[in-house]
Amino acid sequence: MVPPRFNERGDRKMKKNRGMILAFSLPLTFSLIIMYLYPVARTVLMSFFKIESVTSSMSTWSFYGVGNYAKIFGSPTFQGSMKNMGLIWLVGGIITLFFALLFAVILTSGVRFKKFFRAAIYLPNVISAVALATMWVQYVYSNDYGMLNKVLEFFGLDGVKWLSSDNKFWAMLLAYMFGAVGYYMLIFISGIERIPADLYEAATIDGANKVQQFFKMTLPLLKGIIKTNITFYSVHTTAFFLWTKMFSPVNTEASTIVPVVYLYDTVFGSMGSTGRDAGAGAAVGVVLTLIIILVYFVMNKVLKDDDLEF
Repeated sequence: MVPPRFNERGDRKMKKNRGMILAFSLPLTFSLIIMYLYPVARTVLMSFFKIESVTSSMSTWSFYGVGNYAKIFGSPTFQGSMKNMGLIWLVGGIITLFFALLFAVILTSGVRFKKFFRAAIYLPNVISAVALATMWVQYVYSNDYGMLNKVLEFFGLDGVKWLSSDNKFWAMLLAYMFGAVGYYMLIFISGIERIPADLYEAATIDGANKVQQFFKMTLPLLKGIIKTNITFYSVHTTAFFLWTKMFSPVNTEASTIVPVVYLYDTVFGSMGSTGRDAGAGAAVGVVLTLIIILVYFVMNKVLKDDDLEF
């Protein structure tokens, strides 16, 4: 039986530890509430009110119900921005994650100079996104001295106006995918390298070739990584702001607009339009957040962990 004095000493030590834990966690808790929870709650609340400016006092807010949501979904500009975002997510996501996984598998298969190739593929992520977009606009897509048109001229073909209204969206998406592949490749590599080599050795002894090992072992064991990459890509797609502004620096164009740019123009006004509607902008933010949550839950339902099959 434990002596009473020892119990009292242990209780005092436990209370002291709890006090220390509380003291160290309070700054983080307050920071989380002030910098995250409060803005989120305020944005959701703002989406149901008619508000001119984000700094307007709550006494000037007028209840609007779902009017802001009806306004944005009834806007042709917002509909076009959602279509562009959908193409970036679907087409860009498939191509980006496909090449990221392909490069990850190749670079973990024992290929020579893998460190060099890994660094080379990831290099665009080290460069500022502004500098990378400028490089594509000025040195790759330029009508006069762009690399692509020079290649076409070398083969005797006419140059293409890559930055015309018809081609600008796909030109922007290609440039974005070029810079994004390396980021997701490293995540895939980290997942593949965590798979025990003994599994591949056992599969080889059992007669499974490389293709069978990939589909029966690598892919099932990478489902968690695939879900992570799809979620990250979805977040980056909803925050697709800088690339749109770099390819349409003066006026927001229908060919490149995405919801977050529509949100910015709605809240702060755009060239030729000084009207501001913070309530509608908040509604756009809520819609984008719900899209991310939906993608996350759908991925958890679709990509379930399976047992390995040999």
